[in-house]
Formats: sequence, C-alpha cells, structure tokens
Amino acid sequence: MEFRGQVRQRTHRRGTQRGVTLFGLMFWAILIGIISLLSLKVLPTLNEYFTIKRTIEKIATSGATTVPEIRTAFEKQKDIEYSIQSISAKDLEITKVNDKVVIAFAYNKEIELMAPVFLLLKYEGRSK
Repeated sequence: MEFRGQVRQRTHRRGTQRGVTLFGLMFWAILIGIISLLSLKVLPTLNEYFTIKRTIEKIATSGATTVPEIRTAFEKQKDIEYSIQSISAKDLEITKVNDKVVIAFAYNKEIELMAPVFLLLKYEGRSK
C-alpha cells in the first residue's frame, strides 16, 4: 500500500519524558548519606539518654530516700547498664518535692562529624 502525498510524521513530545538526571541522583545520594551519618552518630547518644532516664525513674520509685542511697543505687545500675558513660552519681541533682524524691540530671555530648565540625547535644531530664 502506497501513500501518495502523505508523509507520516512521528510526534515526539519532550515534555512527557520523565526520569532522574545525574545531578538529581547525586543530590539525593549526598542528602541520604548525610542523614545516615547523622543518625548513626546520634542514635547511640539517644539510647544512653533514655537508659539514664529509665534508671532514675526506677530509683525514684524504688523507695530510696537519702542522697547516699540514691547515689549508690545509681552507681550499681550504672555498673549493670554498660551504655551509661556520660554521667556519674555525683552529677545527679537530688531534691524532695512534696515528700517525693526528684532526681534531675543534665549533660552535654559532643559528636565529631568531620575533622573541624562537631555536633553539640544537650540532654537533661528528671524523674516524675
């Protein structure tokens, strides 16, 4: 079959093509890498914070009433929980509020990201 006088034209639309460019791929790879690096360095410090918080909650509800008893209980728990390294028993602030023992703590954690760049995290907490 012959088409006389008719020329078939293919229509190409550049607007309908979709995809990721090399620069877009590199941008997302770098962004995901930075987020992964931060999370891998910050997650252990968060684990330590929650371990300390859980420990002081347990001590505050255990019935210990004197400051030396609370400090001794914290040191014993610190020996058991290997992840507590940022504070010691002498760093705890122990008070009584309405005949209830309240244990508070605060500490800073520096994380080296790259040679001259550090991330400073400030943690603080108290028993209920």
